[in-house]
Amino acid sequence: MRTLLVEISGEPYAFPLSRIDKIVNIEKSQIAVIENRQYFTLDQKNIGLIPAAQVLNLPHTLTSDPLWVVIVSDSSDTYGLVVDRCLGERELVVRPLDSRLGKVQDISAAALMGDGSLVLIVDVFDLVRSVNHLLKTARLAKVGENEAIVQGNASPSGHKRVLVVDDSITVREVERKLLQNRGYTVEVAVDGMEGWNAIRSQPYDLVISDIDMPRMNGIELIKQIKSHPRLNSVPVIVVSYRDRESDRIQGLEAGADYYLTKSSFHDDTLIEAVVDLIGE
Repeated sequence: MRTLLVEISGEPYAFPLSRIDKIVNIEKSQIAVIENRQYFTLDQKNIGLIPAAQVLNLPHTLTSDPLWVVIVSDSSDTYGLVVDRCLGERELVVRPLDSRLGKVQDISAAALMGDGSLVLIVDVFDLVRSVNHLLKTARLAKVGENEAIVQGNASPSGHKRVLVVDDSITVREVERKLLQNRGYTVEVAVDGMEGWNAIRSQPYDLVISDIDMPRMNGIELIKQIKSHPRLNSVPVIVVSYRDRESDRIQGLEAGADYYLTKSSFHDDTLIEAVVDLIGE
């Protein structure tokens, strides 16, 4: 897929080129305000200006001047999404999200970059719907309002620390972004053994683990945590493709505080469990 790679809140996202109307630079002096909403004029048409970070529920970042604006539309609406910067066109090999994850809001798929990192591909149809919903139900942030610098994956001190343990790079990335978007500091481990080494060497408020993993599976990891005199109070959430009642009972008997299936990504079930255990 031919894509446009952009940076939003310090992280890369990919837009399918076929779903982008235009990419423009505009000066902040070109922004006008009507009924408390920002817009700019292009080809004699007023286009609403929306911070992409707010639509994706990400921390706002300092915007440049001129602004990078990605223009997208559906059959009736056109919007200009303000991004941190454009990183250029890329041809990416698409990795579909597992159907058992359910629908991940505003995201259609994922792709691996040349350095092995994962980039999420934006679902533009879904994104436009999210913008429409935001306009109807919430106060739209203005470009330049309440901006804060976001540096890499760093979170402000005092934020709750979560360790995500899963051997699927796609699942790890979806969980990491979902939790970071809610303000948690997130680190990841690629299997149970790496997770066990991490939790023994670093303090975490919560562990989220898969079941089926190489070297040490999730059940073994939970038992190790719950039998350790220093770590046994750390809550654990299982997020697994296994959805049989017997699997759920096995996870809870091992010491997990919650047992969820990976379809919980498409609603607030996972976040609600995290908030219940460690707060916001």
